[in-house]
Amino acid sequence: MPTDISPESADSASVGEAAYRRIRSDIVLGRLTPGRRLPLERMKEAYGASVSTLRELFNRLATEGLLVAEGSRGFQVTAVSSANLRDVASMRLLLEGHGLKESFLRGDLEWEGRVVSAHHKLATMEKKMAVNDPYPAETWRQYDWAFHLALISACGSDLLLQTYTSICDKYLRYQMIASIFRGQEAADEHRVLLESALARDWRRAQQTLTTHVDECVTQMASVLDAA
Repeated sequence: MPTDISPESADSASVGEAAYRRIRSDIVLGRLTPGRRLPLERMKEAYGASVSTLRELFNRLATEGLLVAEGSRGFQVTAVSSANLRDVASMRLLLEGHGLKESFLRGDLEWEGRVVSAHHKLATMEKKMAVNDPYPAETWRQYDWAFHLALISACGSDLLLQTYTSICDKYLRYQMIASIFRGQEAADEHRVLLESALARDWRRAQQTLTTHVDECVTQMASVLDAA
């Protein structure tokens, strides 16, 4: 049955959703640092939302594992650790590895076009970074994520893609915090993934992906442990 929604309710929902996206982005991109407490009164000024709306959004983010509810003390940005990083990376490999196989078997010409386009943007950015050109880390990571997502975009499972996106947000958070750039080695692995996609060689792609993620995790864990 259709439900009538008042303009006031719609405006409130719109404000809440916009605030949710901003807060989530600030956590994932490391602007809200791990362990930081988020007093509701102070945060309502930063995000332009009421205390009740923020509490609802913070609870939503807590269910996603990005915030921790502290009862009467409010909320805190979830801490990071090398153990949790490895857990997140393991789940990413499980989902992306399966997605690669299914996508390579199902992918059509449109899918190939998405993969080639996404790789071109990423490779261009990586070439600039290799010669120390200034670059915005958020754009680089956006291109990196877009390429990996394009590779599995023809897997045929919306649930896999949704779960993968959630896991990769957690993985991206670690990338932004550790600020690791593996240079030509990572660029070469991306090129192999592209070649494997066009050749529909999912086994080679899975092997390359494992190396790609494991090497990055090793470096990020080293940074976290040192800190």
